[in-house]
Amino acid sequence: MKLLAQRVLNSSIKISEKKISSIDKGILALVGFERNDNLLKCQQMAKKLVSYRMFPDIEGKMEKSILEAYGEILLVPQITLAMETDKGNRPSFSEAANPEEGKKLFDVLAREINKFGVSKLELGIFGADMEISLINDGPVTFIFQK
Repeated sequence: MKLLAQRVLNSSIKISEKKISSIDKGILALVGFERNDNLLKCQQMAKKLVSYRMFPDIEGKMEKSILEAYGEILLVPQITLAMETDKGNRPSFSEAANPEEGKKLFDVLAREINKFGVSKLELGIFGADMEISLINDGPVTFIFQK
């Protein structure tokens, strides 16, 4: 599993020109699932995401987690994060989870994140063609891999 977390002032998703979800200050989390991902990895990733200190304290140091900053999360499935790019000029799906398993893992990850009591969790739609808007804060971006 690979997750790209961007600290944002706001972010939203449109599908067919209709806004389906949006957040204010928080994290836009793009996640790609790989063949060997499972419940344990989802639990570990959820804990890492909500515990990671990427928000500033009063001194401007990154000392607060999303929970401590009362931020929101927009979780978006993105298969291209799980693709292999080492060989040739085309991405390979060989390491990506199949669509059914990816959807299941996306739902599991969302449930695991929710267990931590994030102030707001919004979701992208698995398999949909989405338009994502965001205003980066910083920019601050982290890549997590489990």
